[in-house]
Amino acid sequence: MRHGGDLGEAIEAFGGKTEEWLDLSTGINPHAYPYDALLTAEDWARLPSASRQTDLLQAARTAYAVPKPLSLVAAPGTQVLISLLPDCLPAGHVHILGPTYASHAHAWTRAGHDLTEANTFEGLLQGLKTSPGHVVLVNPNNPDGRKFKPAAVLALAQHLRTTGHVLIIDEAFSDCLPELSLLPHLTREHNVLVLRSFGKFYGLAGLRLGFLAGPANFCGALVMKLDSWAISGPAVAIGTKALSDTSWRQAMQVQLSKEMDSLMSVLSSNGLDIIGHTPLFVLTETANATALHQALARQRIWTRRFDHSPTRLRFGLPNSMDGLLRLARTLAGLLPLP
Repeated sequence: MRHGGDLGEAIEAFGGKTEEWLDLSTGINPHAYPYDALLTAEDWARLPSASRQTDLLQAARTAYAVPKPLSLVAAPGTQVLISLLPDCLPAGHVHILGPTYASHAHAWTRAGHDLTEANTFEGLLQGLKTSPGHVVLVNPNNPDGRKFKPAAVLALAQHLRTTGHVLIIDEAFSDCLPELSLLPHLTREHNVLVLRSFGKFYGLAGLRLGFLAGPANFCGALVMKLDSWAISGPAVAIGTKALSDTSWRQAMQVQLSKEMDSLMSVLSSNGLDIIGHTPLFVLTETANATALHQALARQRIWTRRFDHSPTRLRFGLPNSMDGLLRLARTLAGLLPLP
């Protein structure tokens, strides 16, 4: 399964050194939370205590506005949670709104669940009428940035409650768009599981930290599967501090939105059609997406292409104004492609 961010693939195919590349293939914040001064020798030398893990969960509960009746689980990245979730639910039919993050379909299929993928929210609702089942929804969606209002998603959750099924919402990119989060609207009666990624918004994907909020019985099953000390000491320390830093979070939300506006201006001014976006990535469409991906790679700029959509190319944020200007100059020299 191809994911963004693998510069090893880029270097193997097109050469160069890591520092020569402008990596736009991920939706990870290029401005990482300042972590250098946060760690102590104890964070590395000792297993994280129960009290420090509780502090991490409380920081996440506040940052994500998790209602008190819901339980919260920390894991070494949401990827782990995505792979474990299907084993916590009885085998049955699963509806996914796609195209979306491919690991969801892979995990449910591997666990033996029947899978239906709808291309629209309306198509998803129609499918549930003929084949009741669980639903997986990514909001905002990756890679096209489709956004679903909480009222519509909450109505879906209430419908699934009447049929005894579960709604799994992946809110990996909602830190930038907190108004989309369903978490503040949930009660203990909702059969809803919400995934939250730490690394994307805080620019620390290598830390491997993610969360799941939901009813106690589901979260308890996940805790049993994760077992003891699933989160490293450094992840507990950095995660607790970063999630508690309200000022940094609010300032970064504003900064990322402005930087995305500048990136979209560069892309559209060079003839690329904007399909959708979040403050961390933008999806474009062009008939020569594969050729453009390769032409940019030869200039040491790595973008995200998709096997299921050969006319589409996704761009993450450059890490600086110099990076944005480099992209602008390169696109102006390449487009239109012959």
